[in-house]
Amino acid sequence: MDLEEIRVAVLRIEGTNCEDETVKAFRNLGVYAEAVHLKQFYSDTVREDEQRSLFDYHCLVIPGGFSAGDYVRAGAIFSARIKSVLRRDLEVFIKEGYPVLGICNGFQVLVELGALPGFDEDKPIAEKPEMTLTVNASARFECRPSLLKHENKCAFTNLLDIGEVVMFPVAHAEGRVVFPKEREEEILNTLIENGQIVFRYVDESGNYAGYPWNPNGSVYNIAGICNVKRNVFGLMPHPERVFWGYQHPEMREGYGDGAVVFQSVIEYLRKNF
Repeated sequence: MDLEEIRVAVLRIEGTNCEDETVKAFRNLGVYAEAVHLKQFYSDTVREDEQRSLFDYHCLVIPGGFSAGDYVRAGAIFSARIKSVLRRDLEVFIKEGYPVLGICNGFQVLVELGALPGFDEDKPIAEKPEMTLTVNASARFECRPSLLKHENKCAFTNLLDIGEVVMFPVAHAEGRVVFPKEREEEILNTLIENGQIVFRYVDESGNYAGYPWNPNGSVYNIAGICNVKRNVFGLMPHPERVFWGYQHPEMREGYGDGAVVFQSVIEYLRKNF
């Protein structure tokens, strides 16, 4: 696939944020991207020229924010709405290898949707969630730079070396990865064995550490995971907020650490479609 053919949808509803930054990141790298409201995929009240199909795009991004006010649970309402109108299309989309990214609230949505941890390639959306992203162990909203060690590659990190440490900022109140107590060891071991843990929180020496380096208390310092097919990826930190070097605390030139997420998925699409 040529660069100019790639089309990216950044899905939004009331309460999402950073969709504009995400769109601009993709556009800066030479691909077409637009923010698309969920209603544009199904509602006949939307003008004909604004109606969309999921298959108009090659990549779907669910951005951060507080979708629908995060009522019930973070991401629960957004995921329920997606499941009610897009489930079949989204399952086909994932099965065909098209990439899906969830950032912060988007990660919460993918978890609530049952698209992550995504152990079954033949059934990419589970009937019910198999994990959750719950209230931070600190019981506070955590907003700061975070350091992440790259553990395993996926469609969104294939240009990063294994073991490389990057800085993406976090900004969330409910980002602690938790598994059902009775299945915690089983699920964690499966993620490790499958190489589905993409990023883990580390300290400035690259060592796995507790708070504040692990800002939410996630089990095994998990910051981001992918499905077994490696084309669905969710992470709590925000790569779009450090797309440029001047957004980095050390004020670097050119692109920042977050650019590699967008560059990687573009390379994935160019090679595979």
